[in-house]
Amino acid sequence: MADDMVEKVYQAIELAKTTGKLKKGINEVTKAVERGQAKLVAYASDINPPEVAMHIPLLCKERKTACYKVGTKEELGAAAGLTLGTSAVAIIVEGEAKNLLKDLIK
Repeated sequence: MADDMVEKVYQAIELAKTTGKLKKGINEVTKAVERGQAKLVAYASDINPPEVAMHIPLLCKERKTACYKVGTKEELGAAAGLTLGTSAVAIIVEGEAKNLLKDLIK
């Protein structure tokens, strides 16, 4: 994926963190997608073992949820305002990230 798209995903997560609502971690994100709450999902490219997150893009496709593979767990965690890395993040309430999400969900 293009770097500017990854950057937009991080920006959307950062905005939603302060003005909306996020779910963090594989289990929370999986539940959010299954319940139809997730507007956008981002998952790290360095998840180990990769099997842990293999269901995420498939589930998102099935539920017609925007899904992006981004950089490292550390970068994703930082965007979500965490001191530790996280494997996945879902935006539940977009808050001020609404316009960014429009571009990403197309």
